[in-house]
Amino acid sequence: MDLDQLRRTCLALPEAIEDTPFGPGALVFKVRGKMFALIGLDEEPLTISLKCEPELATVLRETHEAVAPGYHLNKRHWITVTLGGVGDEELLGWIEDSYDLVVDGLPHSVRAELRDT
Repeated sequence: MDLDQLRRTCLALPEAIEDTPFGPGALVFKVRGKMFALIGLDEEPLTISLKCEPELATVLRETHEAVAPGYHLNKRHWITVTLGGVGDEELLGWIEDSYDLVVDGLPHSVRAELRDT
């Protein structure tokens, strides 16, 4: 998976936007102002940080060499994935899971609105 595919995947989610609040070296993807993905553009190979259930994050770090604790993020709730180290389908699922976790934390009325789109 390359940068363009990652961007398209993240932006295809309902109301997802792209931002660069940390400068040009990091693309941040948000829904309703809350971050669900961060792509480290200065990393080679590319990395993407995703929100993750704490128990699953532990399992993923133990079973995938390409999965590490979230870089400069809450290590309990975020993972950083090195691209090329996991399958594309698996990574796509983790991106969707990250988005869903963030949406689940939004107010009920907002969640309902997003799920209707």
